[in-house]
Amino acid sequence: MRTPSQPISLTVEQVQDLSHRLATLRHDINNHLSLIMAATELIRHKPQMAERMMVTLTEQPPKITAAIAAFSTDFDAAFGITHP
Repeated sequence: MRTPSQPISLTVEQVQDLSHRLATLRHDINNHLSLIMAATELIRHKPQMAERMMVTLTEQPPKITAAIAAFSTDFDAAFGITHP
C-alpha cells in the first residue's frame, strides 16, 4: 500500500460524502448481521427451518465483504492511497 507523500486536502463536500458512505456502510453491515442473528435464533427455536435459513446465513458474509470493499475503494481514492 502506498500512501501520499504530501499532505492532502479534502473539501467539505468530500468529507461529508465519506461520512455519509461510512454511515451507510455501518447501517448495511448491521442489517446483514441482524439477518444472521435472526436466522440463527429461528434455527435455535425451530430446527426444521435450518435448511431454509441456511441460504440467508450464507448470503450475508459476501454482502458484508462487498460493502467493505466498495467503501475501502472510495476511501483509498479520496486519500490517494494506492495498492501495487
